[in-house]
Amino acid sequence: MKKWLITAGLFATCGWTLAQTPFSHGRLRVSDNQRYLVHQDGTAFFWLGDTAWELFHRLNRDEADRYLKKRAEQGFTVVQAVALAELDGLDSPNANGDKPLLNNDPTKPNEAYFKHVDYIVDKAAEYGIAVGLLPTWGDKLFKSTWGKGPEIFNTTNARAYGKWIGNRYRNRSNIIWIMGGDRNPRNDGDVAVWRAMAEGVVEGVGGHDKALLSFHPQPTGNVPYGGSSQWFHNDQWLDFNMFQNGHCRDIPVYDRIAAVYQRTPVKPVMDAEPIYEDHPVCFNAKDLGTSNAYDVRKYAYLDLFAGAHGHTYGCHDIWQMYGPNREAVNGPHFYWYDALDLPGANQMKHVRRLLESRPLLDRVPDQTLIVENNMNPAERIQATRGKDYAFIYSATGKPFSVEMGKLTGSQINAHWFDPRKGEAKALATYPNQGRQTFTPPTSGYGQDWVLVLDDAGKNYPMPVATR
Repeated sequence: MKKWLITAGLFATCGWTLAQTPFSHGRLRVSDNQRYLVHQDGTAFFWLGDTAWELFHRLNRDEADRYLKKRAEQGFTVVQAVALAELDGLDSPNANGDKPLLNNDPTKPNEAYFKHVDYIVDKAAEYGIAVGLLPTWGDKLFKSTWGKGPEIFNTTNARAYGKWIGNRYRNRSNIIWIMGGDRNPRNDGDVAVWRAMAEGVVEGVGGHDKALLSFHPQPTGNVPYGGSSQWFHNDQWLDFNMFQNGHCRDIPVYDRIAAVYQRTPVKPVMDAEPIYEDHPVCFNAKDLGTSNAYDVRKYAYLDLFAGAHGHTYGCHDIWQMYGPNREAVNGPHFYWYDALDLPGANQMKHVRRLLESRPLLDRVPDQTLIVENNMNPAERIQATRGKDYAFIYSATGKPFSVEMGKLTGSQINAHWFDPRKGEAKALATYPNQGRQTFTPPTSGYGQDWVLVLDDAGKNYPMPVATR
């Protein structure tokens, strides 16, 4: 009889304890193979992010602590937040009544406001969480067709502000710098402003070897490569690339990640803003409804297996920190503190456990593992592997055939991993040759599964949920 494998105490074995020494392995950098992020001593770092854009702007200290503590318990390792926030972040004061700039001048930061940012950054470090810090939201550079603005940046003051904020946080080991803020450059002038801000940050922290930087774009469609790589891939300051998908279902971001994965120079890549949980699908709730746990879960596995080094989850209620007597954007359903326990958020830890259960830094995308390697987004089957293991994701539980012989070992152990519950089911041991067909335990909408294949000689344990 096949049995589900359940293990207790996984938080301790995975190191997900609030008592851990924050960033004891040093600040973050790009791995030697240029595919992943690691700490200074080479310890692998898995980016499991959350978009908390309004964290500094809308939450007080107690609320921020509540948010960070919960996300740490759920296994999140990064929160993405903005200093000059989206929701009228220049003229609407923070929870303490402070605005970020004097007279909206980027060269005159308000010390009281940034002391609040200091507190939250340091509190995040206590929980072992890195802060993906955006110096500003993009509407402060240009408003496009939406955004409050006002537009305050040019190349001169962008560099000055970047240098100031870089210097302020130069000694915080848990900072990751993110330019952009949901805006794509319209022209060379915009590109120059973002470059000036990034170069200012690098100067402020004391050199590129002391900073880790990326750029958060809007969706870039089917242009060659796309994401941040469209403008900045060859810039020295850009350490890794980011995408966002536009909050629609079945967008093949995995193909765009795969394309950027192949670019030279080699740089890590990820989806930093996928479809949010509880978000109006394509901003059209009337016709398309709102997104659910399956929507956000599916993007995590497809993007990661396509070559992403990490993944960011998002929730429509949480990015804006929606609460009593607060402006609501596009109809959130829950207050932020209630949304912390939505199903998709609690399921994100399973993908982290799965990937961290095997050697992380030698993992590569490999669609040649499977025969059905070009399915449509709704039924996609995506494969990734290391030297002696493989993970294959079937979005709707469709059967698929595996080309054996690509892993080490003469015998292969197989398990089914349930992305909904984080439980693993032993299947069988197979000879590592020929072609083998696998049929997931269930199929249909929301019935996604991961096949785990291991060199039997390695005796890898299965990552499973705690009870």
